[in-house]
Amino acid sequence: MISTTLKWVTGILEGLLAIPIAGGLFILGSGWQPLIFMFVLHLITLIFSVKDNRFSVGSVLGLITSVVGIIPGIGWLMHTITAIVLIIDASISSKAMNKAK
Repeated sequence: MISTTLKWVTGILEGLLAIPIAGGLFILGSGWQPLIFMFVLHLITLIFSVKDNRFSVGSVLGLITSVVGIIPGIGWLMHTITAIVLIIDASISSKAMNKAK
């Protein structure tokens, strides 16, 4: 399912943004554009998750993270938590898909 793939992608991207100093410098150096991109990507993931009747907590958390991600420290913490939640969610969805086959 596409929602599972999107969860893996958003989880990995959130993990990259959570890298101390490097993630913050990337966001600042890009004029906060990565946060806008991630907001849109989380919204798309949320739509597909709801359509596929899958968990959507990670995507909702990602939307919140994209908004509060401009706050140093809190942004780092939120990116880290969101990455973990999305990767766990994607892993659970992947296992469910493999059982269904």
